[in-house]
Amino acid sequence: MPPLSTSAPVVQPADFRFRCIACGDLSDSAAQNFRCAHCGDLLEITYPRWKDAKPDADDLKSLWRNRRLSLSAVDLSGVWRFRDLLPAIENDQEVISLREGNTPLYELPQCARIAGVPRLYAKHQGMNPTSSFKDAGMTVAATFARRAGFRWVACASTGNTSASMAAYAARGGMRCLVLVPEGKISWSKLSQALDYGAVTCQLRTDFDGCLRLLQELVLRAPVYQLNSINPFRLEGQKTLAFELLEQLDWHVPDHIIVPGGNLGNSSAIGKALLEMRDLGLISRLPKLSVIQAEGANALVRTLREADGKRLVSVQAETRATAIRIGNPASWKKAVNVLEATGGACEQVSEVEIAQAKAEIGAEGIGCEPASAVTLAGLKRLVQKEFVKADETVILVLTGNLLKDPDFTIEFHRGELFQGAEGASATLNRLRRPPVILDATLAAVIRTLEQAEKS
Repeated sequence: MPPLSTSAPVVQPADFRFRCIACGDLSDSAAQNFRCAHCGDLLEITYPRWKDAKPDADDLKSLWRNRRLSLSAVDLSGVWRFRDLLPAIENDQEVISLREGNTPLYELPQCARIAGVPRLYAKHQGMNPTSSFKDAGMTVAATFARRAGFRWVACASTGNTSASMAAYAARGGMRCLVLVPEGKISWSKLSQALDYGAVTCQLRTDFDGCLRLLQELVLRAPVYQLNSINPFRLEGQKTLAFELLEQLDWHVPDHIIVPGGNLGNSSAIGKALLEMRDLGLISRLPKLSVIQAEGANALVRTLREADGKRLVSVQAETRATAIRIGNPASWKKAVNVLEATGGACEQVSEVEIAQAKAEIGAEGIGCEPASAVTLAGLKRLVQKEFVKADETVILVLTGNLLKDPDFTIEFHRGELFQGAEGASATLNRLRRPPVILDATLAAVIRTLEQAEKS
């Protein structure tokens, strides 16, 4: 491997700068661990030019709308279509894109009735090219990795990040290294990374251990880190909020509810909401809330036990593998977003997750277990009257149903939560196990008649 600089891309101060989220230090470049050189905290990207030349909100809305009619490759991306609020590129050919973004906003009338709200929608990021929300951030981060001259990119992953990174690395002509925890990742996700050509290492540790090792690696080798502590990732992921508000004709919902894992996505969406308000694209902020699994509830405990001042790490354990993270890197960013938007942080049980996943599926819209925490959490927030009976709610579904088919199959076969007290009574009405029959017309008709009565 030829020697390369291990610094992040050198940038033009006139375009954007890196800012520490703790001490506020500004710099034109960042170390490969994307930590502040002064205090060691995480960095974010800021745009000094907006102070002197703030983009006109109406002009931006018109420009973005017109780009939807364009056949240009960069405009066909639902991320780069909003490039006016992203780090600048020199020319369109620099962009590594798989036509990410442009994800649907579905109405969920049945789930709305179940949860007790009048208007409920799902912004389904599982409809991205590699079937998760990671693609929105990966297109930006991978583009800047290649622009900086890196041949290798790397990530620690519970599955979705590795699939996305491998796809964008392959598309951009780069090599990629994936670090995943052995036995704690869906093979459906890992199969994507393998097929896209990743060098995949299954480490005898959890996700947090993989991430710690990666942080050491990038300071020793010319490898570019593409986890969500990379602020370019969050710049891409924030476009979800731009697209969502555009789909709502710029009418601000009352609540946006997001799953909480490593907390990069909630941080990115919150950053976008604040930027849109400051630029006059929206007049008020929705409340952004984060939902975690009870077995991976580091942010919940951080807020309840330490008032958000220090991270309370946990030994994460949940079948919602995408959020099985006990030491979330972006916890401070998430705390800041919750405070800025007035959002809540809640935890839900494994049974609640499975129930919510099946209820979303009954609407014809599949999602992976981690996505379903949003509906489960909404129910709790309604019960606590944090979400009012007349409010509009958006659930962010982060991954496709096929990301974790084993969970779905085990659920419908009745193999999930076997022996768990109270689980069967709650979940049996939602299970749809396959029926084995003799190959006769009478048997099929009899089954059809029984289904009609149920």
